[in-house]
Amino acid sequence: MKKILLSAIIGLFAMAASAQIKNPVTWKYEAKKKTADTYEVVITASVEKPWHIYSQNTGAGGPIPTKLSFKPNPLITLVGKAAEKGKLEKVHDKSFDVDVLYYSNSVVFTQTVKVKNAAKTNITGTVEYMVCDDSQCLPPKKQSFDIKLQ
Repeated sequence: MKKILLSAIIGLFAMAASAQIKNPVTWKYEAKKKTADTYEVVITASVEKPWHIYSQNTGAGGPIPTKLSFKPNPLITLVGKAAEKGKLEKVHDKSFDVDVLYYSNSVVFTQTVKVKNAAKTNITGTVEYMVCDDSQCLPPKKQSFDIKLQ
């Protein structure tokens, strides 16, 4: 009887562990001061194998492209569009029947910002992204960030 009860408890723990929500992306946020009033905001995604994350430039009709959104701050001006750096892959995705652009392992998004009067402030916003592997996609997710500019 004890063996049956122990087996049932172990089975429940195993089921609970496998039912956890998958989150194959970890994020790192930092700001690098370039001049007295200019910063480079660096947002890095580390993606577990075999998952991949989509480029900001993935076209319509396919998976959700990564999107950086910055909350308005009167002390901050965005300079240009966010750049992305990593090993970009372009493939025809049979599931969506479109060409897609994605990164495996990691990608670094960089946004240049100017701060008025060299003020100390924060830049906040969200990253919306979607990850897939060869057999499944996870629902799009939003990750908030708050980065000090000092």
